[in-house]
Amino acid sequence: MRLRILCCEVFYREVCRLIADSPNTSDVEFLPRGLHNLGTERMVARLQERIDAAQDGKCDAVCLIYGLCNNGVIGLSSRTTRLVIPKVHDCIAIFLGSHERYQDYFDAHPGTYYRTTGWYERMDASGAGEDGVMEKLGITWQRQKLVEQYGEENADYILETMGSATQHYDRVTFISMGLPCEAEFEEMAVREAKDKGWTFDKLEGTMDLMRKCIDGDWDSRFLVLEPGQAIEASHDGSIFACSRH
Repeated sequence: MRLRILCCEVFYREVCRLIADSPNTSDVEFLPRGLHNLGTERMVARLQERIDAAQDGKCDAVCLIYGLCNNGVIGLSSRTTRLVIPKVHDCIAIFLGSHERYQDYFDAHPGTYYRTTGWYERMDASGAGEDGVMEKLGITWQRQKLVEQYGEENADYILETMGSATQHYDRVTFISMGLPCEAEFEEMAVREAKDKGWTFDKLEGTMDLMRKCIDGDWDSRFLVLEPGQAIEASHDGSIFACSRH
């Protein structure tokens, strides 16, 4: 098969390795990590634009290596080819291989920041990514910087208010994907946990879900839509459903 892969850039290294080993021929487009933070409407529009660009008769399916992502994929459809997406809520479940494994870990450790090689490597301090958003909101600012800009009383209020965004977190978990380059990124996670006074943990991830997507082995963990069908949220354990567009 010839596939068109649309993928968040946090999966860059893993997806490149898997495409190289796949029996299929795949053209891949990596989209910015910060796409999630543009809002649902703009994320859907950007992904639909890229799906539409693949409707040239040169591929057998368009594969999305995305999850539900705050409904950022709801309504997407493909006119002339099948559209495939794993049944997961977000990228962490993709790194861990399934929604169930992610849910089990989340239930045991709800206050967790998850980190991977791609998460650090594609970190965006401009305001588009998670860490950039934190900076724009002032969460990572020093008190003196806030005092200079907003005054003493307002600075204390901002710090108190914004601090609530992270007060329930107590753990940084690094997901290892078995890449040769991971040591320095794992150390970044260790330092981040230490700087925050949090627990550090490490999980072994798996490329199994990404591999199945790229190899065309679309089992029950994937939603496969025929041309003209659109992605819907199912609001149950299956995460996704489909409808006519």
